[in-house]
Amino acid sequence: MKWTNESILQDAKDKDVRYIRLMFSDINGTIKNVEIPIAQLPKALDGKMMFDGSSIEGFVRIEESDMYLKPDLDTWLIFNWEEGNHIGRIARLICDVYTPEGEAFAGDPRSNLKRVLKKMGDLGFTSFNLGPEPEFFLFKLDEKGNPTKELNDHGHYFDLAPNDLAENCRRDIVLELEALGFDIEASHHEVAPGQHEIDWQYSDAVTACDNIQTFKLIVKSVARRHNLHATFMPKPIYGINGSGMHCNLSLFTEDGNAFYNPEGADELSETAMYFIGGIMKYARSFTAICNPTVNSYKRLVPGYEAPVYIAWSSKNRSPLIRIPAARGNSTRIEVRSVDPSTNPYLAMSVLLTAGLKGIEDKLTPPPAVDRNIYSMTREERLAEGVNDLPGSLREALKELKNEPLMTEALGEHIEQNFVAEKTHEYFSYQKQITEWEIEKYFTQY
Repeated sequence: MKWTNESILQDAKDKDVRYIRLMFSDINGTIKNVEIPIAQLPKALDGKMMFDGSSIEGFVRIEESDMYLKPDLDTWLIFNWEEGNHIGRIARLICDVYTPEGEAFAGDPRSNLKRVLKKMGDLGFTSFNLGPEPEFFLFKLDEKGNPTKELNDHGHYFDLAPNDLAENCRRDIVLELEALGFDIEASHHEVAPGQHEIDWQYSDAVTACDNIQTFKLIVKSVARRHNLHATFMPKPIYGINGSGMHCNLSLFTEDGNAFYNPEGADELSETAMYFIGGIMKYARSFTAICNPTVNSYKRLVPGYEAPVYIAWSSKNRSPLIRIPAARGNSTRIEVRSVDPSTNPYLAMSVLLTAGLKGIEDKLTPPPAVDRNIYSMTREERLAEGVNDLPGSLREALKELKNEPLMTEALGEHIEQNFVAEKTHEYFSYQKQITEWEIEKYFTQY
């Protein structure tokens, strides 16, 4: 249904909602919220709730701190749990951040994605769709409720109980998501012990990013009920596969899927090929956004199925871009490098901008690489025109800073604050002494 102020107020009354979380995301993709009692809901629906933007990392300076939260009414959702002692239920509204002058705040990732989507519309496309495939790990909690490093199971790809001991937890996550309106397509154990994946139906980019943020919240909440800790950290354990968030992307016009052409090579349109060309050309420059942590680059190494090389194929899973077999309106491009630590709104901003630039400039990609790139030598890869993704956060940030198209995709405010914060993060990491170093060098020297 299409929500209005009046219908939301009535729904809240009918379902005994007592508190509302006004949610938004910071530049890192961390979910923030201002919780209000039900009495303040009319004020919130009118976009008159104010918060201190200077308290959010990467937002604004203290002398320009006043920010307003304007809720997207279509994101009204009532959670399926009650506040303590059964004193009422909790709802949420996802908000865009505005300045006191009534303008969309340049540092708000969600508003930034909407800005990029307007350019898509100017080029004649009606929708940019995303189907995400987020992976996560489940670890046991100790007797005090703190996360341990002990995995909950030792299952593998598509295992069932008893090997997959988290099956009940994953099922409860799915039931919770379905009750909140998610159209779940698949739920299964992933390759690594303790690793899981839940996929749901694609939707427009903003809605899909909202769903990713909601998904993370639900997964962590339900896991805790099962005495487990869920983490979306890209590589929590050495020696096994890390967690990715493959992104299935498609562009639509009023006539249907712009990536599909039954007469084209492999039934792909020129638009699809140009979009692939744009993704490949700008892959090194957007990697810092799609893989934004030091730990992300522990996943992006050969040998664990994560894409390290900038290539495309419809026949194997080793390149950056894979073309799934489905055609017609299901024709899509799967970008496989993205990991779940990314801010989804920023990831979609840079991926869409790169793809649209490919369409505008008619960037034809090199031929598909249909052999296993992991088995190729460096000389063979170079002969095929296959380049590497950045190997560290520091290298990725350098690529980001040197590409004007990424400044266009993010806006100066977000780019400058993101680079500053992530540069600090990298150098903070570089100063640390790791257990590996102690084990390797402490007695050797």
